[in-house]
Amino acid sequence: MQTTTLSFANMHNHGELFANLFRARRQSFIVQNRWELPEALGMEYDQYDTPASRWIAVHEFGEVLAGIRLTPTTARCGIYTYMIRDAQLGLLDTIPSDLLYEEAPVAGHIWESSRVFVSHATPMAIRRRVHALLITEMVKSARELGASRVIGIIPSNWPRWAKRCGLDMVAAGRVLEFDGYDSQCVSINLINNMN
Repeated sequence: MQTTTLSFANMHNHGELFANLFRARRQSFIVQNRWELPEALGMEYDQYDTPASRWIAVHEFGEVLAGIRLTPTTARCGIYTYMIRDAQLGLLDTIPSDLLYEEAPVAGHIWESSRVFVSHATPMAIRRRVHALLITEMVKSARELGASRVIGIIPSNWPRWAKRCGLDMVAAGRVLEFDGYDSQCVSINLINNMN
């Protein structure tokens, strides 16, 4: 099992992995969760999949088992910045604008994690390991990108596994319900993970 952080600058070094990540996102979000999201060529994507972002994949033998997208909170593409901020600004009709307790940050040392998934096809016997690899690579990549904090929307049961993953995480907003799934904005402090 491997973890890879992909970017527009390095995707050519990894064969079909970048496309396979977007295919796995489609399977997870559109097919399994039945979310209405953009798709093309069997891949899910959105306006935040730009050269500013990075994508983390946990994979084995070409199959993507899990993934995360990291986007700087300083990103800008047309009217869009990053998902949490754009929701707060009322630009996204699928996420409530009151998702954060405070104003969405815009700072070089804060990145957003989004499109977090573990494939439904990932066997239960290895899911905990896959999740741990995903979080470890997210922290490593975010630190290498200069982040000291990551914000994201994740399942609201995060307090049960945050400490197990060694994450210094706090709630950053109220619990939200998306199509039967309870989620919550969190802030992950990476200062203790800095070298």
